[in-house]
Amino acid sequence: MKTLNKIPTGKIERTSSLLKAGAKVGFNYIKYYGNKITKDKNEDEALKTLNEDNASDIYDSLKELKGSALKVAQMLSMEKNILPQAYVERFSLSQFSVPPLSGALVKKTFRKYFGKSPEDIFDEFTTESVNAASIGQVHKAKKDGKTFAVKIQYPGVRESISSDLKMVKPIAIKMFNIKKEGSESYFQEVENKLFEETDYDLELKKSQEISEKCNHLPNLQFPKYYPEFSCERIITMDWMNGKHFSEFTKQDNSQEDLNKIGQTLWDFYMYQMHILKQVHADPHPGNFLVSEDKKLLVIDFGCIKEIPDDFYKPYFELAKNESLNNPEVFREKLYQLEILRYDDSAQEQKFFSKLFYELLELFTRPFNAEFFDFSDEHFFQEIADLGQRYAKLNDMKGMNTNRGSKHFIYLNRTFFGLYNMMHDLKAENIEINQYKKFIL
Repeated sequence: MKTLNKIPTGKIERTSSLLKAGAKVGFNYIKYYGNKITKDKNEDEALKTLNEDNASDIYDSLKELKGSALKVAQMLSMEKNILPQAYVERFSLSQFSVPPLSGALVKKTFRKYFGKSPEDIFDEFTTESVNAASIGQVHKAKKDGKTFAVKIQYPGVRESISSDLKMVKPIAIKMFNIKKEGSESYFQEVENKLFEETDYDLELKKSQEISEKCNHLPNLQFPKYYPEFSCERIITMDWMNGKHFSEFTKQDNSQEDLNKIGQTLWDFYMYQMHILKQVHADPHPGNFLVSEDKKLLVIDFGCIKEIPDDFYKPYFELAKNESLNNPEVFREKLYQLEILRYDDSAQEQKFFSKLFYELLELFTRPFNAEFFDFSDEHFFQEIADLGQRYAKLNDMKGMNTNRGSKHFIYLNRTFFGLYNMMHDLKAENIEINQYKKFIL
């Protein structure tokens, strides 16, 4: 894979890169309409080609920009029931497969923050990265017989967050049917989280805190972190040996091992949600490894979402069957979570109450069971079908579709990612409340 000697950091440079992608997308549509007119391809084939070409051209542009623009692609890759498959497959590469920085740029970053080259700090340092993602890349290093993973943030990522989001905002508004008016709190939540993700001092602190509080959970392992080799743009931790989560799920594993990893992953998330009230809100395969002895290794704590009590209580109360099936309580919780608004018309109240009842009844099934089978294809097909059905409804036109507290953004992202990972594992017979056995 080629390396990058420079990342566009100026607003004009980054906008120009996205405009080039836009021009390519425009050309792809011309080809699409041409294929339809000449009937060189049938409608399904022509649409599939269009999606593949667009996904490739948009991703190729984003991977050169890195930073928050690429992070958005990473987040979208988890929305398997919203995007065409071509986008999911291409954008999922942003989890751990993008062009790395060149060795020269890596050394320049070290000299800027430590006043030394990496070779002056470590006994050995691989200038070629072993893993490159949206915000940073990882290098292998050795010192005094220990092996380290050194994560380096790409130059200019933090400085370009606000301008990147302004460029991405119109795309997100169109893709998710967001009303521009009243959407500021949602975009501000995303911007704040991206600023946190690029603050490696904060990530170091959170990584140490959560790994310490979850260290007693069975079958889970965390790296040790090294503040003396870390700073605001570089984090150094233990090197962890294991297979990428996505690589593990593609192998021929015993159902016992798949269930073991699935139960570990589920317990880890439920303990964070219900006990710590803060959660690793980036559950995609690139952040997890599986060791040879089938332990789950958590290698990145860049995105942590704190869950305030005034959101946590109604959110999980609404997940209970007794709340879902009590119209008065259900309606009360919808208002508390800002799903229903006091300025709603009677039509909007009826429509969104019905919509969120169907969504919540489906999504909360695992929480209302003692054990759950995440290999159940019917359950995940129901999720996909419901999403597609409501995406096509004409009833939503003209309605205010900005629904729910800003806290839904990262909590929903967490559950989407968690459910998808559990399904990738085909984990069966998962004990939903086992985390309670580990409360200290």
